[in-house]
Amino acid sequence: MRRGAHNPPSKERRTQAPAALPDGVPGQADRIGEYYTRLRRRLQVSLIIAYLVPIGILSFYFHAQFTHTLKESGKLHLEGLAESQRNTVDLFLQERVVNILNLFHARDLNLEPTTHDMQRYLQDLRELSDAFVDVGFFDSKGVQIGYAGPHHHLRGKDYSQENWFQSLQQSDRNYFISDIYLGFRRKPHFTIAVRQLFDGRPYAMRATLDPEKFHQFLQRLSRDDGVDSALINRDGKYQIVAPDRGELLGVSDFRPSRPKGSGSTEVTPDGEQMLAAYSWLVEAPWALVVTQPLETAYAEMYRVRRIMIIGTTALLAAIITAIWLTTERLLRRAQATSESKEELRSQLMHASKLATVGELAAGVAHEINNPLAIISSESGLIRDMLNPEFGMVCTPRKISTELDHIDEAVFRAKNITQKLLSFVRKDRPQLASSNINDILDEVVGGFKERQFEVSNIRLVRQFDPHLPEVLVDPDQVRQVFLNIINNAGDAIEGDGTITLTTSADGECIRASIADTGKGMTSQQMERIFDPFFTTKEVGKGTGLGLSVSLNIVEAMGGRIEIQSMPEAGSSFTVVLPLHQQAETLDG
Repeated sequence: MRRGAHNPPSKERRTQAPAALPDGVPGQADRIGEYYTRLRRRLQVSLIIAYLVPIGILSFYFHAQFTHTLKESGKLHLEGLAESQRNTVDLFLQERVVNILNLFHARDLNLEPTTHDMQRYLQDLRELSDAFVDVGFFDSKGVQIGYAGPHHHLRGKDYSQENWFQSLQQSDRNYFISDIYLGFRRKPHFTIAVRQLFDGRPYAMRATLDPEKFHQFLQRLSRDDGVDSALINRDGKYQIVAPDRGELLGVSDFRPSRPKGSGSTEVTPDGEQMLAAYSWLVEAPWALVVTQPLETAYAEMYRVRRIMIIGTTALLAAIITAIWLTTERLLRRAQATSESKEELRSQLMHASKLATVGELAAGVAHEINNPLAIISSESGLIRDMLNPEFGMVCTPRKISTELDHIDEAVFRAKNITQKLLSFVRKDRPQLASSNINDILDEVVGGFKERQFEVSNIRLVRQFDPHLPEVLVDPDQVRQVFLNIINNAGDAIEGDGTITLTTSADGECIRASIADTGKGMTSQQMERIFDPFFTTKEVGKGTGLGLSVSLNIVEAMGGRIEIQSMPEAGSSFTVVLPLHQQAETLDG
């Protein structure tokens, strides 16, 4: 605490119950009823805000995280399907190249083939694949000197100026796969041509393939629900496409964003929302494009989203109902009889504790999110290991190692939640010989201390190492210290320091919590222990913390001392007697 030229005013005070109205005074019951009505409304609103704001933020955060993760999962699934089909199409084209190349290596190859020879070549090719339409043999000048197929007039045609022939001659490879084109026959087809040298002269064997047969082959690869596959070239023109999606040589609405590799994105062709994934072929300058309706691709995401929305709504409804019923029952009992004063105080203590937990929820969420991220990552890795398509090493020992990582994260999250639940639970006072130094360390340790570090608030411990133990209820004392430390952190704007000091003088133990915050005025100090009085913004405090803390300390025979000045910080000192009788504590 910063100190000025003069000592700051010191104040010790205790709350008093509202004075009872004299019997027989007109309107006494109405005034009491109005008091409890206002009390009920304030308590319900305060608790609902304290609960719903953190839970709403957490729900939004986890909803966004799950949505992003499941969307990425849907995209990766479709990309994997596109790559798998790409590999199969590449293999299909490689096989067709080998089929044509094998014709050059036939023992009865004739460099001046007859019609019978060409018919036999075509028959051999069709036995291997029904996609072959015809076959032609070309001399070094590009003239088709042998042909078999449905267009006999093409024999003797000069193809030297055709794009496929020139590309074959200039290619580093001894084969070439063309785009879909019309050519002399004015029908869509594509060419696979193979070059071979004989006596130093290049000859070419070319076969055309039916795009319809190729499309049927591609359809057999698309087994997933609602999946359509197509092939487009670098100009975005369809090479293979389903009739209801487009036409051959037509321009595709979707073009891959990269000239090689794989990728995925969301598209809206003709107003229909689709997920599109692509993978470029190796054997031909085509991209295999796989599309699927978003409602199918993200079906798992939509299912989880519905479950999360229903679960969150049910949780919020349960919390609001519980708060409403609890406060109604609590205050009705308090209004009906004065003998319920002790129960009311206990309920307010618990309500203050729950409100504090609500304020801590964001910090707890950050702590739990780390082990959750580890669990998500490790489970995804195990799934990838079990998927033979990825070719990862998958042994029981390897899987056991990953499961150990998951166990560590689970126990870490369990430890965090157990600490929080131990604070939340509502029990009758349990007296125990306790060390105040240890209780203060438990309160500020863990995520509370890290929360202050993030806010640039320094914690300084000045503990008496020889502090004697005192007979108290540890849970209630933790609540007192947490309330005061939370207020100290809220009072600091920007960088600051919170100093925790303990000492003993033979009759009592003193635990001081001093901050370098904005301090309080004398008017604020007059009301600091009044129920529902708070200097915080609306929704950031219930005004119950210090009132409940004072009741707890006074029930133990102690007191709370305050020192504060505006802009000079505040100091709260909890004074507990060393020789306290158990019967007094129980009361």
